[in-house]
Amino acid sequence: MIRVLLADDQALVRAGFRALLDAQTDIEVVGEAADGAQAVRLSVQTRPDVVLMDIRMPVLDGLEATRQIAADSRLADVRIVILTTFDLDEYVFEALRVGAGGFLVKDTEPVDLLRGVRAVAAGDALLSPGVTRRLIEEFASRSRAPLAPMSLDALTDREREVMALVGAGLSNEDIASRLFVSPATAKTHVSRAMIKLGARDRAQLVVFAYEAGLVRPGWLG
Repeated sequence: MIRVLLADDQALVRAGFRALLDAQTDIEVVGEAADGAQAVRLSVQTRPDVVLMDIRMPVLDGLEATRQIAADSRLADVRIVILTTFDLDEYVFEALRVGAGGFLVKDTEPVDLLRGVRAVAAGDALLSPGVTRRLIEEFASRSRAPLAPMSLDALTDREREVMALVGAGLSNEDIASRLFVSPATAKTHVSRAMIKLGARDRAQLVVFAYEAGLVRPGWLG
């Protein structure tokens, strides 16, 4: 059973999500939060598998709530999905950087929401290749210069290569095809890079790839 916590300041939005999720045999809504501070408290109390987190909420916004949940060692297994009205919300990249596992636009199709919740609960990043590329390009276009590169000394050359491809939005299957290896081998390289860099999930590895300068579409044109 996938345990889900809903965090949104609009009661009607929460009610809609609850009705959809509770109708599934493998998903259970374990709580509702109307602000970010309540989302943090309920995460500690209920230990959900997935938190559907709105960005703009009173008391504590979704970004800070995400930061606090991701930083709490007791909640290491909690996966956060950012809910946003626009698929390139200005806060989405920062939310991914501090620990969110992906994001969904609020008007997404019900089947896609359910698929997303199940994917994130299984440990996958909720970022399609196309959305990943657009997200990084949008963030890069707003920056005047790259951030100071993070250290990749712990990675092998192949792991750096794979990390760059992850940052460019390629799936494990795409990476395998590009490097002429099996999907299982590609997945292993991705997993090792995540472990060595302390990435919470694949979404955060994408952010690290950007911060390390492996992906810089805004400056490469």
